[in-house]
Amino acid sequence: MAAPALETRMSAAASPPIRVLVVEDDPVAADAHALYVGRVPGFAVAGVAHSRGESLRALDRGPVDLLLLDLYLPDGHGLQLVRSIRGAGHTADVIAVTSARDLAVVREGVSLGVVQYVLKPFTFATLRDRLTRYAEFRAAVGEASGQDEVDRALSALRTPQPAALPKGLSAPTLEAVTRALRESPDGTTAAAAAAALGISRITARRYLEHLVSAGRAERTPQYGQVGRPELHYRWLPVRKG
Repeated sequence: MAAPALETRMSAAASPPIRVLVVEDDPVAADAHALYVGRVPGFAVAGVAHSRGESLRALDRGPVDLLLLDLYLPDGHGLQLVRSIRGAGHTADVIAVTSARDLAVVREGVSLGVVQYVLKPFTFATLRDRLTRYAEFRAAVGEASGQDEVDRALSALRTPQPAALPKGLSAPTLEAVTRALRESPDGTTAAAAAAALGISRITARRYLEHLVSAGRAERTPQYGQVGRPELHYRWLPVRKG
């Protein structure tokens, strides 16, 4: 008899929710991440921890299927936590949520069983996509009929869809505005960005405001001229964590 093909069952009613421990040292970010997790069907927040020690205690208190893990914790690096839980026999999967862009850290995380990385700052849509794909991978059951079946199961983790931009924004223009802002050490205005990029002032401002909403830029009013103050935008450096 031929081996049954892998099947994916996504119905929350057919299986218990995936229990997620949110590990984040920033209380505001931790609350936001927990809120995001709770909004994704098939997932439930098992707890929130703000340090490596709290995480280990939470794992000992009850079952956890997935860690949403900040890599920079006050009492040790997140990957040290992963080593500790593996040594203690915990089998929870890990999605790293971090501002770290060091690919050496990414490689080390993969070797320890980190299944995905989500770079800060991110939107709910981005995290929802990663969690949904993780659920698809986790729900695959049965015996693979061949290499294609295995590849399809793994692709759920490895090929997430890019997060959709707000209506009316395009990725190439966002990239150009982002580059212009990052290359302006003293910041810029919508008018200056528009002149540099050959786009309208209104368009430049929409993209700059999007970067502010995403936490990648800040705006301050610029006084000293007649009329309403002009908004000044500055790129925000990446905070570790």
